[in-house]
This record gives sequence, structure tokens and C-alpha cells, in this order.
Amino acid sequence: MKTIGFSIQQLIWFAGLAQVGLVVGSLAIPRVLNWRPELLKVQPLIKQMFWTYAAYILVINLCFGLLSALAFNDLVNGTRLATLLTGFIAVYWISRVLIQFLYFDRTNFPTGKLHKLAEAVLIILFVFLSVVYSRACYFNYMQL
Repeated sequence: MKTIGFSIQQLIWFAGLAQVGLVVGSLAIPRVLNWRPELLKVQPLIKQMFWTYAAYILVINLCFGLLSALAFNDLVNGTRLATLLTGFIAVYWISRVLIQFLYFDRTNFPTGKLHKLAEAVLIILFVFLSVVYSRACYFNYMQL
């Protein structure tokens, strides 16, 4: 299956690299958004839960990235497992896009051209990942 000159395997491989890159870039988010001073205002349990959830998201993104970069052929082999896994990853990224626009309170978003550019790049990445894994899921589904 080709999409704009790229096979679905190539797109998944690139999506994997992009997710690993996202993980590396995400390491700067606590500093950019001043998490530490903000978290001083909350109870220790809330702070611990916040850092735990943030770590889970980081690890999930890393695992999706490594899985996609290292096993891209297996993610489109037409099996039920490949269908379910690519469907799960698609729902994960589609949910992230929806959260960005329907849930986040934008009143305190960082301002400035660099922050706006970074947000645009992230949104484009999230949409790209949503589309790639949705297409992969459909590709797999059609082979069942």
C-alpha cells in the first residue's frame, strides 16, 4: 500500500522515529512549562501522581516509537494482533489531538513565536501519527 510515494511500512518506520524524537523533546517540557514551581503548590500525593502519569506517557510514547521503528513490517502483516495494535495506537494519537483542542485550557499556554511554532509542529506530528496508524489499522483490517 502506497501513500504519496511511501509504503505504509516506511510511514510506520518514520512514525517510530518521530515518536522517539518526541520523547527526547518531551524531556524539556517540565522546564519550558515550569512544572516544578507549579507542583510545589499541590499536595505530595498529587505531585507524585502527576510525575507518575507523565512518566507513563513518556514510556508509552517511547515503546510505540521503538516498536514502530524496529517492527514496522510486523505492524502491517494483516493479523488480528497487528490490526488491534495499530488501532490502539491510532486511538491513542487521535485522543491526543482531541485533547489538544477540546480539553486544554489555552489561557495559560506559553506565548511567543517559538512556542507557537513548537505547538504547531506537535499538532502536525500528532495528526500525522493519527493518520499513519489509522491507515495501518485499515490496511490490516482489509487483510483479515
